Amino acid sequence: MTAIETTGLTKQHGDVTAVADRDFTIEDGTVFGFLGPNGAGKSTTINLLLDYIRPTRGRASVLGYDAQAESLAVRQRMGVLPEGYAVYDRLTGRQHLQLTIDSNDASDDPAAIAARVGLADALDRWAGEYSKGVAQRLMLGTALVGQPEFLILDEPSTGLDPGGAHEMHEIVRKEADRGATVFFSSHILSQVEAVCDRVGIPRDGSLVAKDTVAGLRDAVAAEVTLTIEVDLVPKEALDAVRALSDVSQASATGMTVTVQCADEAKTTVLSELEATGASIQDFDLDETSLEELFMAYTDDGSPLPDSAARSETPATTDRAYASEGGHP
Repeated sequence: MTAIETTGLTKQHGDVTAVADRDFTIEDGTVFGFLGPNGAGKSTTINLLLDYIRPTRGRASVLGYDAQAESLAVRQRMGVLPEGYAVYDRLTGRQHLQLTIDSNDASDDPAAIAARVGLADALDRWAGEYSKGVAQRLMLGTALVGQPEFLILDEPSTGLDPGGAHEMHEIVRKEADRGATVFFSSHILSQVEAVCDRVGIPRDGSLVAKDTVAGLRDAVAAEVTLTIEVDLVPKEALDAVRALSDVSQASATGMTVTVQCADEAKTTVLSELEATGASIQDFDLDETSLEELFMAYTDDGSPLPDSAARSETPATTDRAYASEGGHP
């Protein structure tokens, strides 16, 4: 089943178009990364999916339900970690989790959820005493209550140290392994690349690309960097490598040759070096980073790939008060 499907989804605020004619789908069990800077409209899309705001035109379905006409059914099946949340200062972490459990008629154990998100030591402290990172762990815990079919995580690594971010990644993958779909909205490139199966990139209100990271690299004809250790660099070696049609740059420092080339040219480069008399001792390969891909897709002068999809992303509120449209 398709987890999310939108058709012509558009949201305008006066003269500003936050979401423009979004047609996209997300399949069940996918960890979908929405990669965009602050202000890219990620929160607008989330709010449209949760029916916190209404589209100017178009429609969206979530888990087979109409996102507007059947919004309660959608929210009851979702777990949401919003970016702009606030905790109740005079409730403990345990009380937050229990409130969410009761509001969703679930049977989870607060202590078990707290242990899962790394909150066990702070479970019975006042939430008003929590650091940003600890509060983030609490809100992730509330999103996991009831084993939701769909998780929306908006900037989920906010406030987390590297260890906490790694734990969050493991939780996301385990949720996907049990069959949940995860919408992972972030502006942090490394976070998206670490955990997501597919990535969407917004530009000017539209989702200009939706693919795997490998697919995005292929679509923009991304180059790789070969760092090659040799026993010597013959005088004609660099000229021979530079003459190859798929090589954009080649240089040497000591016994190290660095070549930027198309991915499919790697073997040709190595063969050409050996043909000039160099003996290859070792080599490393660096693919184009997700940051470079992001810049290629969002730069105003860049062409859009044929596979470009129209769409965008999400943003706020949780599930504790799903029946009322709010969350502690």
